[in-house]
Amino acid sequence: MVFNTAMNAPIEFKAPWSPGLRRASMISVGALCLVAVGAAFAWRQTRVPMTLLAVALPPVILVVCALCMVQGYVLTGREIVVKRLGWIHRLPIEGLLSVNGDNEAMANSLRLLGNGGLLSYSGYFWNRKTGRYRAFATDPSRAVILNYGKRRIVITPDDPQRFIVRLRTMLKNR
Repeated sequence: MVFNTAMNAPIEFKAPWSPGLRRASMISVGALCLVAVGAAFAWRQTRVPMTLLAVALPPVILVVCALCMVQGYVLTGREIVVKRLGWIHRLPIEGLLSVNGDNEAMANSLRLLGNGGLLSYSGYFWNRKTGRYRAFATDPSRAVILNYGKRRIVITPDDPQRFIVRLRTMLKNR
């Protein structure tokens, strides 16, 4: 089988933030800062060692969430690379059964484990429509569902239609 090298070249997609994610992140960062500053003042007054935990915990939470923040996606011939601030996550194309866009895929979701709005929506979620899924998302209105049979993954590239067309073409040419 002959592949067009232009079709196999890696294609990058950005991960733009939704207004809701911006709002939730700003409120969360503000709340974390207030907790840390308030705890620092409390520690200065009381010198209770446990208040140092309240000083240290908010920056740790912020750093961990920043490292897990979704920055974009790269579609290669063999995998979908989820770019994060500190590392990457690889999603194989092998075993992928279907890819579909659904701007309601994440609506009314229950977070099972993960981050529900501090710099990204990352982790495991569930809702009636999509079922149990893993998200690497920044804008739910751009949701693309990757169906691997028993597991579903939701990503949110900046151009969902282009992403879907390219990925379906790759799946067809396999």
